[in-house]
Amino acid sequence: MKRLFLLSLLLVGLARPALADLTIEIVGGQEGAQPIAVVPFGAPEGVGGTMEDLAQVIAADLGRTGRFKPLPRGDMPANPQTAEAVDLRDWRVLAMNNLVVGQINRRPDGLYQVDFALIDVYSGEQLAIMSLPSSPAELRYTAHRIADIIYERLTGAPGAFTSRLAYVTSEWGVDGQRVTLRVADADGHNPQTIVSSKEPLMSPAWSPDGRRLAYVSFESRQTAVFVQELATGRRERVASFPGINSSPAWSPDGNRLALTLSRDGNPEIYVLDLYSRATTRLTNSPGIDTEAAWSPDGSEIYFTSGRGGDPQIYRMPATGGEATRVTFERDYNGRASLSPDGRSLVMVTRVNGQFRIALMDLATRATRLLSRGGLDESPSFAPNGSMVIYATQSNGRGVLAVVSTDGKVGQRLSQDASEVREPAWSPPPP
Repeated sequence: MKRLFLLSLLLVGLARPALADLTIEIVGGQEGAQPIAVVPFGAPEGVGGTMEDLAQVIAADLGRTGRFKPLPRGDMPANPQTAEAVDLRDWRVLAMNNLVVGQINRRPDGLYQVDFALIDVYSGEQLAIMSLPSSPAELRYTAHRIADIIYERLTGAPGAFTSRLAYVTSEWGVDGQRVTLRVADADGHNPQTIVSSKEPLMSPAWSPDGRRLAYVSFESRQTAVFVQELATGRRERVASFPGINSSPAWSPDGNRLALTLSRDGNPEIYVLDLYSRATTRLTNSPGIDTEAAWSPDGSEIYFTSGRGGDPQIYRMPATGGEATRVTFERDYNGRASLSPDGRSLVMVTRVNGQFRIALMDLATRATRLLSRGGLDESPSFAPNGSMVIYATQSNGRGVLAVVSTDGKVGQRLSQDASEVREPAWSPPPP
């Protein structure tokens, strides 16, 4: 009997068993959040009660950032669905900065057309007015697109609501432990199983185009690195050398993987060309070298090394060569993840015996703690660089947490009866 079961995979449009969403709990807020009202969207006659509540999705997306404070529906003085139907005086009385109205209409081709407007309540200016086509199955995704547009118009930075999360769950049943690699929307909805096994799965890593995942599997009781297409489920074992095969990291061009291999004795950093399958060894030190991460421009690789005694983060040219130590504060720093603009990194750092997530400004080397747990790990930047997801513990159980890069806003994502760990935030959709 095979120990590994491939289960999924079309992310959109296939019938699939219902899986538990990740439950999001807001654990921190930000003073000065902008008040915004997202009025319930109008729906075609006869289907309104069965359709996805787009306004609710949009308001929840914006509220989770801590930068916006959506008005509760019960406090709304009116329910306009078009900009022309808005009486701005209603919303100025409530001190709303911005207002979102919209409606969903049927099209002759069977799709829906979602019209919405973002209005500055005080000036009356329409900051965005757009029409988006959507299939019935993609209405929730369309709501995330609208939230991205609103976020960018009001903050000047791209949103990340259409991105996805990869994570690993583990739970015990009558036949033992079941470990599952899943992908879900950034708000925890729409979870999809990518692969499930009785053996450990770890280190999921998104390809730059968001269409493939690399991960480590222990099936056959031997570590191996796989690359799997999300749309087809086709997967390929790309590294199964004797010894350790771990910590895959995609190059920005998507053609290579940086890996940790111990085939020559000591764990070292290698680069695997995914087309020729040629490997190039980049490090050669007496300490353990692992956890590679590429700089966004592909010119450098950051990694964790014990060559100086304690685990610290180093960087070197992506072609190999002399490594430069990056971290000096504290006796443990590892698992670096670079921000999309390459100006900062997040890492796991040890403070008084507690493992926490820290952010380092690479220009000044200033470091700031972002988390307060005792066993925080696996940090990963959102594609817009505004938030960081990581794994932590809550009431003795593994959960995921999200924190803003200023440390002021937090969320906790959990799943009933399961341990959740090894998060990885996807790049923006193509």
